Amino acid sequence: MKSLIKAMDELPFILKLILCIPALDIVWSVYKICRSLDKKNVLGIVLGVLTIFPGAVFIWVIDLITVLVNKKVWWLD
Repeated sequence: MKSLIKAMDELPFILKLILCIPALDIVWSVYKICRSLDKKNVLGIVLGVLTIFPGAVFIWVIDLITVLVNKKVWWLD
């Protein structure tokens, strides 16, 4: 799981932006769940699952903004 997290963190900036498109944003949701599982963060796991279904409507906007500003996806740690 650590290799997936590291690979996602090291993606090129343009690919991170492409993955923020609404239909593809599920990749970031899975990344957030994996990151929370790795750190054993129960709240992060629950919120990560919620970003897939009910949160998918607006979470892509947050991901897009954080990638543009910080060049990485924001998540609870």
